[in-house]
Amino acid sequence: MIALAGAQVCITGGARGIGAATAAAAAERGATVWIGDRDLAAATETAKSLGRRVNALHLDVTDETSFKDFVGTVSERGPIDMFVNNAGIQHMGRFVDQDLEALQRELAINLGAVLTGTHLVLPEMVRRGRGHVVNVSSMAGKITTPGIATYSASKFGVVALDRAIRAELAGTGVTLTTVMPAATNTELTAGVRLRLQPTLQPEQVAAAIVASATHTRGEVTVPRYLAPMGIFEEVIPSSIMWRLKRFVGGAEYGAFDPAQRRAYLERSRTS
Repeated sequence: MIALAGAQVCITGGARGIGAATAAAAAERGATVWIGDRDLAAATETAKSLGRRVNALHLDVTDETSFKDFVGTVSERGPIDMFVNNAGIQHMGRFVDQDLEALQRELAINLGAVLTGTHLVLPEMVRRGRGHVVNVSSMAGKITTPGIATYSASKFGVVALDRAIRAELAGTGVTLTTVMPAATNTELTAGVRLRLQPTLQPEQVAAAIVASATHTRGEVTVPRYLAPMGIFEEVIPSSIMWRLKRFVGGAEYGAFDPAQRRAYLERSRTS
């Protein structure tokens, strides 16, 4: 359990969306917050808007040296109490139609960077006997969604990685929470038809991330009533599940407006 007042909190992908909302929520509770983002200008602007408790640093989560520099710079100011692996991207469309290099980069950011960030901060936390890591997955990590196959794979990977690490952390005083939000109103879902799916605001996900510092539950879905969805995926026959996904819009990720996603995709290639 981590008291956020006076704590030092790091957030990857903190310039926008869920990351920026989490920085705001943590700072409001008295934490000193460090947001890392490849777009340093945007991160700096976000930090300025959130007040003196929030600081911005450059971070390319796909570059191990950049990640080490980020963690090292923050650690020079004091121990890291809470680390949030939030950075993520999403490509949409049929798997066979997508660019292979882009899909590999999606895995590198959504799963590889979570592995790197967690690996870098856990040793010192374990040595101190306290600390909390939050890895942001997705409901796509509990139930597969056509049109975002690689994204689903990366988020399933985060869930599996975290479950194994949590078992290793038992008795160390260090905790790890996986947060799995439903579709959230950020640039990541721009141009997507969500129909009957629950849609969240970044602040709702941020509230769940910050709350995990005190309850330290292993897995948190946002909203919480979606927790059983992973079980449904396993027990309901695939033909029936496919029809259900189509009904609620879960199959609609294959259909999106490219024009509405163009700005996001251009930025995701370079940030």
